Formats: sequence, C-alpha cells, structure tokens
Amino acid sequence: MAPPTYGDLGKSARDVFGKGFHFGLVKLEAKTTSATGVAFTSTFSQNLASAKVLGNLETKYKCKEHGLTLTEKWNTDNTLSTDITLEDKICKGLKLTLDTSLAPQTGKKSAVAKATYKHDKCTINADVNLDPNGPVVQGAAVAGYQGWLAGYQMSFDTAKSKLTRSNFALGFTAKDLTVHTAVLDGQQFTGSVFSKVAPDIEGAVEVGWTAGSNATKFALGAKYSVDKDSSFRAKVNNSSEVGLGYQQRIRDGVTLTLSSMIDAKNFNQGGHKLGLCLELEA
Repeated sequence: MAPPTYGDLGKSARDVFGKGFHFGLVKLEAKTTSATGVAFTSTFSQNLASAKVLGNLETKYKCKEHGLTLTEKWNTDNTLSTDITLEDKICKGLKLTLDTSLAPQTGKKSAVAKATYKHDKCTINADVNLDPNGPVVQGAAVAGYQGWLAGYQMSFDTAKSKLTRSNFALGFTAKDLTVHTAVLDGQQFTGSVFSKVAPDIEGAVEVGWTAGSNATKFALGAKYSVDKDSSFRAKVNNSSEVGLGYQQRIRDGVTLTLSSMIDAKNFNQGGHKLGLCLELEA
C-alpha cells in the first residue's frame, strides 16, 4: 500500500478535531446520483453571526473505462471551476489533473496542473499554477518503510527565484495508532497522536509551538460511537474552548449533526457558538 500524500499525514488526528463540528453555521448538504452516473452535490450554509449565505453546486462524472473524471463547480460568489483528472492510464499509480477557475464578474482566471505518483514505498506530487507572470511550483514526497513515514514539502516562486516554503514531517502508523510530527519553515513545530482506544472510541492529541514567540497550542479530542447510527464528539484546547458535537442518522440518507463551542474562559460574557448540519443523500 502506498504512503499517503504529504497533505494527508496526520489526517486521522485532524478528523477527530474537524469532522462533525459546524460552529456558528446552519448547513444543508444534498447528494444524489443520476441514472447516467453523474453525481450532484449541493451545499448551502449561513453564518449565524453575519447572516451571510454561501452556496455551492458540484457535478462529477466518471468515465471508468478511460480513467477520466470531470468535476464542475459553481458557488454563490459566481466562481466557476472545472477539474479534469486522468488516473492510471499513462502508467499505474500516476494521476494527472488540470484545475481551472473563472470569475466572470472580475475576469479573474487561474489554472493549475497537478501530478501525483504513488508507489508501494513512496508518494510524490507536484503542482504548477500556470501564471504567465511566473508560475509557483509546489512539490512534496513521502517515503514509507514498515510503518515509518518521512516527508518533505516545498514551494518555489519562479518570478522571485525564491523558496517560499520548506516543511519536514516524520510519523509512524500502526493499526490503531498514528503519530505525526512536522517542522514548518523552521519556525513552527507541530505534532499529533491518534489512537483507536476501543472499537467505538477514538482519541487524539495535538500540540504546537512557534519559535521566537514561545506561543504554544494544545488540544484533546475524542469520538464515541454509540451505535452505527449515532456518535458523540468532544474537544478542548489550551484557550479553554470546549467543542461538543452529536451526530444522528435519522434514516437511510438523512443525517443530522448538532454542535456547540463554549468559551469556558469567558463563560458569562457570551460568545458561545451553535451549529446545525443536515445531510441528505439519495
């Protein structure tokens, strides 16, 4: 099995802290697939503080015999994007993508060419934005050996002939345990641990430290699956922000998620946030 991409290192721990929480939002997501195999996903969300409404519509069509996937997106900011992907056709493990976007109101447009190659011992990916003023080249590689993972990520601005990002990561993955550490530009140090404590309990720890400022971050998170249809989530950080979430599958294709963020440090001053998400799938 190929190692994950650099961006997916430590994903198990991040999911414990990120999934199932929609603080300050009311969100509706609907998914369906047509008889011809076209998948439609529409998402609408409202920020409870600003009352701003955002909407997204995505269509995806896969042509499996040719290894092609076509994805088109539109949002209420009137931005159109198209994603064309060719996978495992030129050679096994190679994935090529062209991602384009256009904002008709402003005329702003962009295009990014992406390539990912996966092998049993390594995963390599590179992105190049097709900017005539000087593309930015981003690349990453992850090597794996007997559960150990080592990765490097960089970004090079050709217009300035400058390396703008240089990150290192080291981790270990076992059946029920994932450990991840990273150094970002030699200034930020992060780490996380994910553990499946029991078949129905997941736990995670995240830490971070910034050189110079001595600013530190610390967070604990957990997920408890009551049964196959419901689960509880909780997290807390060193800023005394407590997040709680409850997810319930009401019926096949209908899932409701409730969440709240409590500022325990300023409990009497308010500023707490609630969130609701309804997911529909047919």
